[in-house]
Amino acid sequence: MEFKGFTLDKFQEDAVHSIEKNNSVVVSAATGTGKTLIADYAIDKFIKQSKRIIYTAPIKALSNQKYRDFKSDYGEDMVGIMTGDVVINPNAQVIVMTTEIYRNMLLTNDPCIEYLSYVIFDEIHFLSDIERGTIWEESIIFSPDHIRFLALSATIPNAHEFAEWISSIKNHKVDVIRYNKRAVPLKHYLYDKEHGIMDIQKMKNVKELDRYPDYKYITGKSRRRKPYIAPPSHIDLVRDLRDRELLPAIFFTFSRIACEKKAKELSKKFDFTTRREKAEIIAIFNNLLDPNIKCMDSVRFMKEIVSKGVAVHHAGILPNLKEIVESLFGAGLIRVLYATETFAVGINMPARTVCFNTLTKYDGVSFRYLYSKEYFQLAGRAGRRGIDKVGYAIAIFDRQKDDINKIEKFTSKDVDPIISQFRLTINTVLNLVDKHSWEDIQRILKSNFDYFLRKKGQKQVRIMATYNRLLKKLTAMGYIFDNQLTEKGRFATRIYANELLISEIFFNKIYERLSVTELNIMIAAINYEKRRGVKFEKLMDKTHVKNIMRAMSRSNYVIKHIDSNDVTHMTLIVKHWTEGGDFGGLLELSSLAEGDYIRMFRQIIDMLRQIRHSTSDYELLDKVNKCISAIQRDVVAVSF
Repeated sequence: MEFKGFTLDKFQEDAVHSIEKNNSVVVSAATGTGKTLIADYAIDKFIKQSKRIIYTAPIKALSNQKYRDFKSDYGEDMVGIMTGDVVINPNAQVIVMTTEIYRNMLLTNDPCIEYLSYVIFDEIHFLSDIERGTIWEESIIFSPDHIRFLALSATIPNAHEFAEWISSIKNHKVDVIRYNKRAVPLKHYLYDKEHGIMDIQKMKNVKELDRYPDYKYITGKSRRRKPYIAPPSHIDLVRDLRDRELLPAIFFTFSRIACEKKAKELSKKFDFTTRREKAEIIAIFNNLLDPNIKCMDSVRFMKEIVSKGVAVHHAGILPNLKEIVESLFGAGLIRVLYATETFAVGINMPARTVCFNTLTKYDGVSFRYLYSKEYFQLAGRAGRRGIDKVGYAIAIFDRQKDDINKIEKFTSKDVDPIISQFRLTINTVLNLVDKHSWEDIQRILKSNFDYFLRKKGQKQVRIMATYNRLLKKLTAMGYIFDNQLTEKGRFATRIYANELLISEIFFNKIYERLSVTELNIMIAAINYEKRRGVKFEKLMDKTHVKNIMRAMSRSNYVIKHIDSNDVTHMTLIVKHWTEGGDFGGLLELSSLAEGDYIRMFRQIIDMLRQIRHSTSDYELLDKVNKCISAIQRDVVAVSF
């Protein structure tokens, strides 16, 4: 079977046949095998039938990329995008959106859902994500029965069990398509300072030899001396890759600062580009660069290193710079890209080799080894289809610290199943009360994947007890009365994070005591995500802080749930920007990365839009609009 100039593999044909039968499909196929082509087929089919289709992605960067791709394929009029940052052509046949937006549309009974035929869930294994998995699960649970799903993931060990769950709650057939053979075979190696690139079994032999002692006689007694072998340098590994012609490489490093430090170090040691390539790189760079940021230090730094074939990609980089790096990498002009793990989520940019600076990561609590799914998500970027015969995944190995047996276990096979992270949120409970009967609520609550797995294993499930506890709390706080939503409860149904905190601020009239600047500061403090090691300049004038804290004291709930330190730190930043300060001045106020500032301001705007959508109070609407106008300018604007 031919589609878009490609001869489909059997697993792709099987998936296409399932779509033609109007079944849902769970596709578990190795990275680089062409899962996206199945999604393209579904989109093409429903466009021709004048039906609507939604493509959801786990991160905004992937949503943006897919929007550009689909717009190029099907035309600007046919494709739209909806994220917290931007809404473009929301009535188009194909809508690209984050999964959060789709779930919110379901909960609020958005009219467009009635005309929807198919939903594509890219990277469906995000359902296992501790923080965001509930969103994915609710997106399936709350979808009307007429909607079909295409769920895509690199590997799903429990794909049949997952499909069985969907089928049981949606009352239609769900087919499972598996294809574990990679288009480009993947080989796994470790890199040692003394022995260079080695497979795991040979490294185990080296580690075994390390156990034998050297004896040194001191005062007549033998003493065991364990030899110290320093971990190898990333520069040594890159030099080895260059000599073996194993570039280009993506070098995954789980630290933004380390990414930039290593890129700088490498660019001083190597220049991978020819004179002609340099001219092409600079031309692309200048053509794509937003004039608003051209004088920033980060732009000069990136321009310098990309001219040598080295680049950096992480969430702290300005969105425009990430776009430039992705374009250069896609054009084959970057030889070594230092990136954090977000680069591997859905973005179709493989390299010949994937390197790991370490196989451990900090998960917010402690350092741990990667899970098998995390490892293969990253390692799977090795090997370019139609170019490389083999892809290489190579991890720097510390012989003093690393556990070779644990590494062997999670690098040999992806064994992590999809698991449920379902938990009831305030927003979900309020929307259930508002739009469903008691019988429907019980059925919906028992539709989650965790309930399915526990009942299957004859384990006790306490979902109704959790629901009743939250119901009691919301009733006591005035969001529900006599099993009906109050005005405050209805307001909170349109707020999708920190629902109670935002609602208490506006229903206790706290916002009336705040200026536009102070309201933006408060929203920023609520949204601020603390990062380790971030430093802030000292705030000299605390007038705004005192006024905000005084206003917050009107509500015990608010004063208890907003950190005064966050208010102080955000005052420093948000006052500068809201009152017309330039972006360069922001960088002197804290050690936050440029991309973090952009994300912060976009989150403020997203929250303010939710508030605006939740009220008909003209005074509040006027103030919220002024808050948005003060934040949304220049570099904060989104471009495609």
